[in-house]
Amino acid sequence: MHRTTNGPGPGLHALRHRRLGLPLALPVLLLLAAGCGGDTGGADANISDNFTLSSPQGTLRLTVGSKDFTEQKILGEITIQALEAAGAEVVDETALGSTEDARLALTSGAIDMYWEYTGTGWLVHLAEPDAIADPEELYDAVLSEDSEQNGIEWLKPAPANNTYSIAVSEDAAKEIGVEKISDLGSLIEDSPKEATLCVGPEFNNRADGLPGLSRHYDIEFPPDQVFVVSDSTVYGAISKGTKCNFGSVYQTNGRIPELGLALLEDDETFFAAYNPSLTMKEATLKSNPELKEIFAPISEKLDTDALRELSASVEVEGNSPETVAERWLEENGLVG
Repeated sequence: MHRTTNGPGPGLHALRHRRLGLPLALPVLLLLAAGCGGDTGGADANISDNFTLSSPQGTLRLTVGSKDFTEQKILGEITIQALEAAGAEVVDETALGSTEDARLALTSGAIDMYWEYTGTGWLVHLAEPDAIADPEELYDAVLSEDSEQNGIEWLKPAPANNTYSIAVSEDAAKEIGVEKISDLGSLIEDSPKEATLCVGPEFNNRADGLPGLSRHYDIEFPPDQVFVVSDSTVYGAISKGTKCNFGSVYQTNGRIPELGLALLEDDETFFAAYNPSLTMKEATLKSNPELKEIFAPISEKLDTDALRELSASVEVEGNSPETVAERWLEENGLVG
């Protein structure tokens, strides 16, 4: 990837600032390059050919954030490189921290955009008590309420569903005989020592995590057998079975097939849809409406299999999120 500190040039060319803590850029005008067609989802969706981003002051500067787990870092890099391909100057504020950290950065103006999940928007940010099963209905509801209440816009979401799941190793699942989440109630009652659970910090506290799951299914793991660990640690812990038999995982994580993990059936439909959508302030999108066109072809290619492959490329193969994002954009004809 070509980068320079000498201002815009060909390709992925704009200056990138890393963690400078710069304030949100003033509203700017996004100019569409001459000859750009309106249908970016067609045969030619190449960003660098179709778009030139600029402001009345010259180069357009945008700040991109993300949460601090692998998929979010990859989505953040995809966003940065797509904006760079269109000529923008990008401030990299990815890997900010938790869901709350990323959302606060957006609402406070510290960043211009980050990818959020529709289920998280509905159940956490909007604090709605009931999940919506239909992904399109959920997106419409989140878009409407978050825009009206908080001035936050959600671009068209990706088809990938990064919902939470409860996972167990395939071997342990056969040995213990648990296939559905509702089976955990009987396991806790009959063989409580087998009911060990590793969870990430957010899952342990969120309404759409363990507290809500326990209420919905009327189950309660023995408190001394619930272990709060980093999200990335959960996968290895349940694969080896040395600490936990069960764990909270993201359904799009590439280590699920790699480590031979099985996902328990959510047979009473607790978990919502979690489709990733690029979120930004209403003023940002109003000043830069072509952002919808830039990211539409990106979103539509991010299905569950794609996110699992991207995640595995980082977590299993050891590539950097920046390299993985660059390769994916090029392979899909979006840059280059």
